[in-house]
Amino acid sequence: MKIKDLHFEKFIDSEQIQEKIAHLAAQINADYHDKSPILLPILNGSFMFASDLMKHLNIPCKVSFVKISSYSGTASTGQLKTLIGHEDSLFNQDVIIVEDIVDTGLTLEKIMSDLKDRGAKSVEAISLLRKSIAREKNVAVKYVGFDLEDEFVLGYGMDYDGLGRNYRDLFKKID
Repeated sequence: MKIKDLHFEKFIDSEQIQEKIAHLAAQINADYHDKSPILLPILNGSFMFASDLMKHLNIPCKVSFVKISSYSGTASTGQLKTLIGHEDSLFNQDVIIVEDIVDTGLTLEKIMSDLKDRGAKSVEAISLLRKSIAREKNVAVKYVGFDLEDEFVLGYGMDYDGLGRNYRDLFKKID
């Protein structure tokens, strides 16, 4: 498949994604059986993952969204740009950040720090994908779907310059 100037091949099919989400949701259901967490998906990439995850949760929970970006094209810029912030009080709340992919860990570390500063009772993260650089930096992601090396992926909410979010499967860039 070609999008703009790049070629992609299927990497993880939708059935594998859905199986993994059901497994991750079961872990959250067990860990939060006596709590009512707030899920905080990071837009835009995590919208599909967050939606499917919530369909498997059988605990009382809320959802709110935040939009923070550090990407341009296929690489992280290293600079965060907050586009939409979270307005509600998170004081004394259990928060689960929902990420599509943890690449460098910069975005996740920033938002976890901000939430702790706002007085959140607990802050955990779930990510469908986690790249090797985040594993090397020991970025705190409690729930991980799939570990990657340094592949650039799109589909299932993730994009290349705004394109490709609509695919059910995940595709990786090929040379």
